[in-house]
Amino acid sequence: MKYIFALLLSLLPGLTAAQGVTVFAAASLKEPLDQIALTQPDVTVTYAGSGTLARQVMAGAPADLVVLAHPDWMDALEQDDALLPGSRVDLLSNEIVLVAPQETPALDLTPGALTDALGPDGRLAIGLTASVPAGIYGRQALISLDLWDAVSNRLAETDSVRSALALVARGEAPLGLVYATDARVEPTLKVVARFPQGSHAPILYQAAVVRGENEDAAQALLLALQSPQGLTAFVGAGFLPAGQP
Repeated sequence: MKYIFALLLSLLPGLTAAQGVTVFAAASLKEPLDQIALTQPDVTVTYAGSGTLARQVMAGAPADLVVLAHPDWMDALEQDDALLPGSRVDLLSNEIVLVAPQETPALDLTPGALTDALGPDGRLAIGLTASVPAGIYGRQALISLDLWDAVSNRLAETDSVRSALALVARGEAPLGLVYATDARVEPTLKVVARFPQGSHAPILYQAAVVRGENEDAAQALLLALQSPQGLTAFVGAGFLPAGQP
């Protein structure tokens, strides 16, 4: 993966030391996008929940490119006139899953199975269900599968999907609702249940250039991420092309 990004970005003359690109990206994208920072010193990536990043951009934070995990936050940026017109693109998709420690057996997505797995005092780690995309999708899925009433008062809501993953990895929550790609990066955990795609809105990561003095370099990087080589790097990290499955 590092080789792909190194080759790809080395071919972009716009990415020079004088035109370093600052990317604000959803926390779940950390592994593939970190390869940019490792192989191309002119790219800096900041990770957080998509809602947090969108609000920072609207407040004037110095981002050149945003990659967010829910269209609603891109809508907010467009309405704020923060994005370069015509630069917004669909980039990736994902799945949401339940993760638990390795010794945990597979779970049925039923109220009884979830409450049994949580135990008497355990909580379900999940991104903020009103603003963190994985939490938004997760709440939709839990409602769709008639699981919400069983767990709604037993949530440990966090500021990003990676924070939810960390709660489970540290043993502070017995279950976490995260993306399938997050589960791949934590060896102490495993997927114990997968949510059907039809139980929530399609998961869609979008990217766009932020208005400002660095639009050309940001646009060049965005084109690189959309290229077959760039998408191969994301797929290698477990992401799906936009529109799949």
